[in-house]
Amino acid sequence: MLPTPLPDAVRAALLAPMVDQHCCGVRRDDTTRSGFEQLIGEGGTPAPPGTTHFDTPAGAAIRRWCAPVLGLEPHASATVYLSRRAELGAAEVNRRLLRGAGVSAFLVDTGLDVPGLLSPAEMGRLGSAAADEIVRLEQVEQDVAEAGLPAADYAGMLRDELAARAARATALKSVAAHRCGLGFDPSRPSRGSVIAAAGRRLADPKSRLDDPVLVRHLLWAAVDVARERGLPLQFHCGLSGWGLSGWGLSGWGLSGGGLSGNGLSGIGVGHLADPALLTGFVRALAPLGVPVVLLHCYPYHRQAAYLAAVFPHVYVDAGPAVAHTAAGSAHVLRELLELAPFHKQMYGSGCHGAAELCFLAALCHRRGLAHVLADRIGEGEWSQADAARIAHMIGSGNARRVYRL
Repeated sequence: MLPTPLPDAVRAALLAPMVDQHCCGVRRDDTTRSGFEQLIGEGGTPAPPGTTHFDTPAGAAIRRWCAPVLGLEPHASATVYLSRRAELGAAEVNRRLLRGAGVSAFLVDTGLDVPGLLSPAEMGRLGSAAADEIVRLEQVEQDVAEAGLPAADYAGMLRDELAARAARATALKSVAAHRCGLGFDPSRPSRGSVIAAAGRRLADPKSRLDDPVLVRHLLWAAVDVARERGLPLQFHCGLSGWGLSGWGLSGWGLSGGGLSGNGLSGIGVGHLADPALLTGFVRALAPLGVPVVLLHCYPYHRQAAYLAAVFPHVYVDAGPAVAHTAAGSAHVLRELLELAPFHKQMYGSGCHGAAELCFLAALCHRRGLAHVLADRIGEGEWSQADAARIAHMIGSGNARRVYRL
């Protein structure tokens, strides 16, 4: 599995079970070739006519690395691969790939409002691992908005619902980047402004939350709950998810025309997801002791690394960029390691929909980090003990400490 000779202690640290500190469920049912290709494409949309998403770094890596897990020769054709996938069935494919990822614990974001995804318990059972839930803030808010309450009761019910769901969670997560961007006013909004904004929101409760006042209120309510419960607060950053995949629509026949009618026109317009835009909010949280975890930061992973270096409560992962860059994953990990403290980096696949991405992220993380560690050892920059300790911290140690696993 590992691409370069390494000392035994470093190999053992890289191959040890990891904690996947952020992923979503994978599909429990079979899918068509078109549906599968949308799941493995970062944009979640079909490939242009006459092309295929198998002709991408991730697609080529699936044929190389996932094919043997399904009992095929490396580099099996896409047609042969998908035929074998259908022959085994989704349950067996998921079992082999999730177990093959070598993960000891999955932290599963349950905020994708999409039928047919495995629950955290199912992910854990198929992957022979522990599993815990990450509660997505915006999904909680949506449920509260649709409960039919008066505007004056909105803030109290939101607080109560967040507290109830946090009781069984290992982290809270926000996709504010996709709602109002990350450059929001970091201050806590006043009660009057929240009631006024709630009145507008509740006039159309099925619409998506995008009011900056209510997004800020949701975040501060989450900070209060996270502080009480000792939970980290995750933020989706970077460009990952600006396509339809980030909205839970990939592979579900919703990526064609008519998107404006689904409230999806103009996705991402003006919503910058550079984690550096969170600096004001991160600074405001510094005295409160709430860990902030920056997810999916590519191509802003260097900015995220800087925040992790500057603020003691900020952590970072490379997210799905590791799987989607595949053979190029070492470059992403090397850039994170330029500045981010080793005790601030964690592994998270960011996968959703296709179990292949969960397996591939774990494999490419190990292979990419192996290249970086071999270089550092060869250049005399790090000792063998240093390299083994860093691999362990990033793979599982940091996540176990931050999430109190």
